[in-house]
Amino acid sequence: MNGSEVSDPTDRSDLTDRKRKVRRLRSSGGYRELRGFQVATLIYDGTVKFCDRFIDKRSRTHDQMVQAARSGRQNIAEGSRAGATSSKTETHLTNVARSSLDELLLDYEDYLRQRKLRQWTKDDIEAHEVRSLGRKSDRSDLTDPTDTGDLARWALYAPWLEHKDPAIIANTLICLIHQANYLMDQQIIALEQSFIKEGGYSEQLAVARLAERERLRKNPTDPSDQTDLIKNCPICGQLMAIRTARQGKNIGSQFWGCTGYPTCKGTRPM
Repeated sequence: MNGSEVSDPTDRSDLTDRKRKVRRLRSSGGYRELRGFQVATLIYDGTVKFCDRFIDKRSRTHDQMVQAARSGRQNIAEGSRAGATSSKTETHLTNVARSSLDELLLDYEDYLRQRKLRQWTKDDIEAHEVRSLGRKSDRSDLTDPTDTGDLARWALYAPWLEHKDPAIIANTLICLIHQANYLMDQQIIALEQSFIKEGGYSEQLAVARLAERERLRKNPTDPSDQTDLIKNCPICGQLMAIRTARQGKNIGSQFWGCTGYPTCKGTRPM
């Protein structure tokens, strides 16, 4: 490729075209559209209001409940963003979120038990009514991943979460926590299955790198072709990758090593 073919780095149209061709190996973010995140947001907002109304602000319980609710929500978001480069981190943070909500669940159960207030069973009519609200989440105003959607979801649950009876609010939040935990369990299962089928980020990156090198090698007329930079193993003919010597007299220096290593130990100097 001669100098006249090099794109002007100030050419914005060329930069835009190149950006359009870039596709991330793994999607990330989008957590606002996750049903689990939406329910966790309800739990967080509901817990803040519950604690401000019914828990002494000077007590540790007030802060611990609010922090547990916040951790449940924030770790779902952080895990979703981390998914771009690490399935392990995304799964770990989703588990942290679930653990935080489990802690919060115990706090609400303790609140009811210590005050001799009734905790709903899953078969109680109130529990059925609260669960039925979750089935209305397919309304367009409730699936909106913005503040508008959050406000619409709160309005749906407001008769329960803004009730004058703290026992009704606590029981409603217990139902929501169970829903959020179920949704996160399903998300964790999906993450595990995806990792089994597709591998982690580093594995996908290595496959994509080799595929791109093979494409360049097979398309010598491609203007982006850089096959002169890609070496083939002198022993087996496979593509080679740049390695760094970790021991011996050449430690720290770079060389071409066969991608078939350790089966093939072919090398070329840089």
